[in-house]
Amino acid sequence: MPEETDTPEDTPAKGSKKPLLIGIVLALLGGGGGFFAVQSGVLGGAEHGQDATAHADESPAPAVEIATFVALDPLVISLPRSGGRDHLRFSAQLEVAPQYAQEVAAIKPRIVDVINGYLRAVDLAELEDPAALTRLRGQMLRRIQIVAGEGRVRDLLIMEFVLS
Repeated sequence: MPEETDTPEDTPAKGSKKPLLIGIVLALLGGGGGFFAVQSGVLGGAEHGQDATAHADESPAPAVEIATFVALDPLVISLPRSGGRDHLRFSAQLEVAPQYAQEVAAIKPRIVDVINGYLRAVDLAELEDPAALTRLRGQMLRRIQIVAGEGRVRDLLIMEFVLS
């Protein structure tokens, strides 16, 4: 029986490492060039040293809007008997302009009534969806703004939203 020996035709040819080395060198040069461009400010990256202080002196800090917060009474809403959830505990605060704080506080019972009616009408599956809180907040805020009048209530801050 003849012996089998590896001939040069049978062994696979090894790939050249030249393209790999060229790729690594180009990646390093590109990374170094990008770092230099950002640090020198050519690409508008982070500002350091004297440039940052010069720009800070040119533009004044934006004025902070003053707001007053009106706390709403906590709500406990009975849920339909499905899914093992019985109640929703909800508490929130309203962000209002300081000149309207007294007016909004005077109509808190009406606002609580609107929120209570809305949350009772929402489907339990929607209440359980974590992504739905933003949508629910927007719906409640719009209803509150209608009751309170345009321009009085800026935002609704949800402090507690617990299904139990």
